[in-house]
Amino acid sequence: MKLTAEIENEQQSLDLKREGERVVADVDGRRYEVVAREPERGVYLLLADGHVYECRVERDAAEPALVHVHTGKQSYTVKLTDPKRLRAGQSAGAQADGAAQVIAVMPGKVVRVLVEQGATIEAGQGIVVVEAMKMQNEMKSPRAGRVAELQARPGATVNAGDVLAVIE
Repeated sequence: MKLTAEIENEQQSLDLKREGERVVADVDGRRYEVVAREPERGVYLLLADGHVYECRVERDAAEPALVHVHTGKQSYTVKLTDPKRLRAGQSAGAQADGAAQVIAVMPGKVVRVLVEQGATIEAGQGIVVVEAMKMQNEMKSPRAGRVAELQARPGATVNAGDVLAVIE
């Protein structure tokens, strides 16, 4: 999964690969390998080079792209952006009078579908909840309209870029 992370106004490119508990991260060309465990929701133990780091991670309720990371006495606010999502958002914006697609930003599993096909919805309304890397992400409508297509089903596995719903 490729992301852009902004920490204290500095952008870093991230490439994350997860294989069970093992995570390989490439951060601006620097490679890190860690074992990541989640003993409780939002708390991660990272094992790297014989050291254990505890990180508490919280999504910002007001701004879903922001993640607050607390480790030791340090706290960081990280803005995560998926370049694929940006491209999808730009194309959806270009079709403001036509259909807009709600697209999976990363591979995961659909845990809930929040609307029915044919439902009238508002811009920003939740459509589907996808779990990826043990975090649940609510996919929201980019515009007001009607759910013309609903391709997500609870329990289904999705890939990054899959169309979950079409809003007209």
